[in-house]
Amino acid sequence: MKRILVGIATLVSMFTTGAGAADLAARPYTKAPPAVVEVYNWTGFHIGANVGYSWGRSDDSVLISRFATGFPLNAAAGRNDVNGAIGGGQIGYNWQLTNWLVGLEADIQASGERGSLGFTCLACADDGTNITSVVTQRLNWFGTVRGRAGFLVTPSILLYGTGGFAYGEVQTGGSITGNNIAGNPVTALFPGTSSTRTGWTAGAGIEGRITGNWTAKLEYLYMDLGSVSAGPIATTILVPVRTNAGVSYTSSFTDNIVRVGVNYRFGGPVVARY
Repeated sequence: MKRILVGIATLVSMFTTGAGAADLAARPYTKAPPAVVEVYNWTGFHIGANVGYSWGRSDDSVLISRFATGFPLNAAAGRNDVNGAIGGGQIGYNWQLTNWLVGLEADIQASGERGSLGFTCLACADDGTNITSVVTQRLNWFGTVRGRAGFLVTPSILLYGTGGFAYGEVQTGGSITGNNIAGNPVTALFPGTSSTRTGWTAGAGIEGRITGNWTAKLEYLYMDLGSVSAGPIATTILVPVRTNAGVSYTSSFTDNIVRVGVNYRFGGPVVARY
C-alpha cells in the first residue's frame, strides 16, 4: 500500500510540473519598452540679452604748442581709465559636432563708460603761469561680430573661446585753462571728436543650460578699438597779452569686458531611445 501511494504522488508531481512548463512556454515574451531620454542639442539659432561692466583704458598723449608757429611748449602722456556699466543683446547660430561646438555670434551694447585725465604745462604762458588741459573720453556704444568654438564638458555645459571684429563710437573732448587779459583764469572747451572706430576682440566664456531651451553664460572679452587724434585746437582766451596756445591729442582705446547673459535657442531637444 505504501508503495502504491508513493507511486501516485510521483505521478501527480510529474503531471503538475509538466503542466506548469507548458503554461510558461505558452506565454508570449514581452520586452520592456526602451527608456526615452531628452538630450540637449546646441545646434540652431539663438537670441539673448546681457549686462556687465567694462574697464576701459585710453593711453593719451597731449601736446600744447604755440598755435601760430607750432613750437611745442609741453608734451605729456598719461593713462585715462574709462569705466562703466554696459548692456545689450546678442544673436547667433551654433553647430554641435558630437562633443564640440562651433558658431557665430554678433552683439550690440550700450555703454556708460566715461573718464577724464588732466595735464599741466608748467610755466608755459608768457608771464610764467601754468596752462592746464583736461581730456575727456566716452565710449557711447560698441558691438562685435565673433566666431565661437568650444567643448561640451557635459551635454549641458559648454566651455568656449571667441574672437573677431569689434567696432564702437569713441567720443573725445576736453578743455584748456589759462589767464585772460586781466590775469584771471578762464577755461575754454575745445571741439571734441566723435567717430566710429574699428578693431578686434578676443575672449572666453562658459555657457550652460538652465531650463528648457534657455541657457545662461558668463563671458570675458578684451577689445582694442585703435587710436583717435585731433588738433591743433586754438585757445583764443590766451591772447593778445598771454600765450596763444594750441592743443593736440592722440588716444588709443582698449577695453576689458565682463558680462553675464541669457540665450534662448530655437528648436527642441533631441529625443533618444535607449
